[in-house]
Amino acid sequence: MLLLGGKRFPKRQVNGKIANRLSRMIIAGEYSFNGGKEFINKKYKHLLGEIKDVISAVDANQHKTKKSKEKTMSGKMLFNPVSLNKAFAKEFYARQWRKVKLKCDYPTDYYVKDYEPGRMKGGAFREMDFIKEGLGIEVQFGKYAFMVYNVCAKMTIFNKIGFIDAGLEIVATKRFVDEMSTGVSYFEQFIWDLDNRGVSNIDIPVLILGVDSTTTHKGSPVALFR
Repeated sequence: MLLLGGKRFPKRQVNGKIANRLSRMIIAGEYSFNGGKEFINKKYKHLLGEIKDVISAVDANQHKTKKSKEKTMSGKMLFNPVSLNKAFAKEFYARQWRKVKLKCDYPTDYYVKDYEPGRMKGGAFREMDFIKEGLGIEVQFGKYAFMVYNVCAKMTIFNKIGFIDAGLEIVATKRFVDEMSTGVSYFEQFIWDLDNRGVSNIDIPVLILGVDSTTTHKGSPVALFR
């Protein structure tokens, strides 16, 4: 057993070796966009507690399953974003959060004269990972463009239609991304752009959480359980 923060936890077997510290996901950073942290703490404090429980329930080492084929880190075991997303989904669904799809009927009124468009395929939609009450969540371990789109477009759309009045996005910190394939964006990069972009009058309150794991974090593990 491991003793951390006054609590006892079992040692875990990871890739044939005993993990000497827990591999729980932790919140390493918070960024309040358009008053998101204050708004969510005031209206959805109970849901914020659930979100923190979800994050800490994910065992990162169980998702270090991707063997790198990149020249710079050939053969190295990396965190698998797809597997991590599934783990987060499992925990959110267990707490009655739901995925919401919004059907899209694309307009055809804005083509220039004499232009003949191709046939539109049906079934287009926009999707938000998790919604409960009026809070929408996106978990993003992918490309940078998706992070920006989630906060600056998708959440605004879902707010306008009446699904949410605030948003929360979970993204990886740079330290955690360093243990993934190249191309995954990270918390520090994202908040720099949001900070320098500023807030528009159509933006909604959003809290950005940067997550890491206790295996990649280099600080004292005891502090992570306060």
